[in-house]
Amino acid sequence: MPAITLPDGSIRQFDGAVTGTDVAASIGPGLAKAALAMSVDGRLMDLSESIGSDAALRFVTRKDPEALELIRHDAAHVLAEAVQELFPGTQVTIGPSIENGFYYDFHRNEPFTPEDFGAIEAKMREIIGRAAAFKRSVVSREEAIDLFTKKGERFKVELIRDLPASETISLYSQGDWVDLCRGPHMRSTADIGTAFKLTKVAGAYWRGKPENPVLSRIYGTAWRDQKELDAYLHMVEEAEKRDHRRIGKEMELFHIQEEATGSIFWHPKGWKLYRTVEDYMRRRLDNADYQEVKTPQLVDRRLWEASGHWEKFRHAMFLAKVEDKDEADRVYALKPMNCPCHVQIFNQGIRSYRELPLRMAEFGACHRFEPSGALHGIMRVRAFTQDDAHIFCEEHQIADETVRFVALLSSIYRDLGFSDFRVKFSDRPEVRAGDDATWDRAEGALKEACRIAGVVYELNPGEGAFYGPKLEFVLRDAIGRDWQCGTLQVDFVLPERLDALYVAEDGTRKRPVMLHRAILGSFERFLGILIEQYAGRFPLWLAPVQVVVATIVDDAIPQAQATAEALRKAGLRVAVDLRNEKINRKVVDHIDARVPILAVLGRREAELGQVMLRRLPGREQELLPLEEAIALLAREATPPDLKDAVAA
Repeated sequence: MPAITLPDGSIRQFDGAVTGTDVAASIGPGLAKAALAMSVDGRLMDLSESIGSDAALRFVTRKDPEALELIRHDAAHVLAEAVQELFPGTQVTIGPSIENGFYYDFHRNEPFTPEDFGAIEAKMREIIGRAAAFKRSVVSREEAIDLFTKKGERFKVELIRDLPASETISLYSQGDWVDLCRGPHMRSTADIGTAFKLTKVAGAYWRGKPENPVLSRIYGTAWRDQKELDAYLHMVEEAEKRDHRRIGKEMELFHIQEEATGSIFWHPKGWKLYRTVEDYMRRRLDNADYQEVKTPQLVDRRLWEASGHWEKFRHAMFLAKVEDKDEADRVYALKPMNCPCHVQIFNQGIRSYRELPLRMAEFGACHRFEPSGALHGIMRVRAFTQDDAHIFCEEHQIADETVRFVALLSSIYRDLGFSDFRVKFSDRPEVRAGDDATWDRAEGALKEACRIAGVVYELNPGEGAFYGPKLEFVLRDAIGRDWQCGTLQVDFVLPERLDALYVAEDGTRKRPVMLHRAILGSFERFLGILIEQYAGRFPLWLAPVQVVVATIVDDAIPQAQATAEALRKAGLRVAVDLRNEKINRKVVDHIDARVPILAVLGRREAELGQVMLRRLPGREQELLPLEEAIALLAREATPPDLKDAVAA
């Protein structure tokens, strides 16, 4: 006689095993109609499954977060059925739900193309309209192999053969179509709805191995309703317009080429943007009492072994051997992170508690091997610079340092145009350094620091660093995308492994706590995010070229050159356009180049010592005396952290 406890605390008793469908019906017809699946003691299940013992039950309806994953999972099954109906002989492999959508991999002699999408989507809508129930059945390994062998599905057969002996093998059918699947699913294909769209097709190796057959992967997106789908498609369209790779080329910021895979060639304008952000960050760190250091890029493997990074990150390290008989047995690694090197600086000499907290910062050049398929413009690279810092402190200082860090990070994000971010608390991963007692201590300290700092977080289970728990700061950009950038990690492990000590107030030697922290993450990735945030139209203080002085007539050229020089002396980044082109052509060109200010001089402006300011891409113009225009633009171009000083 199972007792079912509902979210409101009420309990319903049943005479025997009961399905979720029955429980929902016993509560009321509205819930029976709305329920798509159920969570039983925290496990998502089909409504048709039986509950034979006491359990806590929560129904999943279309408004719940889990609904999206169910919709996308079911849509992947419908996609596979539609493809096999339209293209007989196609073999199915796997088709999971993913962030914002789903995909399914198919084996076919001729790959799919986007031109196939119209027919496939129409067939999917037809299948959804059939409202075929999703039915689960558990079979033996032999039965499953026999079924898919008869269907000619050799990839499914391979999957089944490789399943662990303990694995329950379940099949799901929708009408006459059957797939291997763990589930769960919604009630029927009708629950998917029609707010879906196929988005792209790509090649993929079976099981991710180049020696295996190439599959045709069809991606799609699916949402609760058309409004959500339209919003997502609009975001995708905006993201394509803002793609940092395209804008970077149009603005002549950077390029990437095969001879330096995963590394960036910064052009003058791009490097000016980089240096502007770096200079800003350096000033903020100087004012926050950080001490900047510089550590080697090539470091002997022995340090990485001592720190534990060799075991954890060896696969991502670039290695070098020296052609020298005295060092024949030595292996060096380009550093993938800065942490162990900062401990080496801390370990020089005798440290006192009076020096703590010691905030050590570095714009550290790091290298990590990323598979070529994972590289993405300047956002996913092999050579990057971290805005890295490590705070060596006493345990009782963790909370104060967290408060200081969160305030600094929040201020920097606001200055750079990001007012919206959330925080994730990532606790101990399965593979980690340090014992459970150490992790209990570190996690407890970080949670208490969050309480004192007023940091509200969501739990991100098992995603901590291998040496300690961390806070992850996730930005939301102008079109609603999330980016994990900043981080704060509490580490009791590395100081122990690398024998870091300080003299405590009582004269004893103690281990410092090490707080690993970053705000931007990597400069390269953050600049990519920044380019897309502003679509290349940066606020004046960030723009690589802040003002273009443009002439209308040749008579104005001498005054245009003098104007540009005066603007440069005021600290502005200036270019001059003296081309023999109509002013409308120049305006269009500089709008395309995403220049924020056009200073226009004709014959009259040149004679009177005036300038016409036009703020691009707008049409508004303002005629000002040159001195007044320079003062105005210099104020507007002042970086946010310097504005108070300028005002004073």
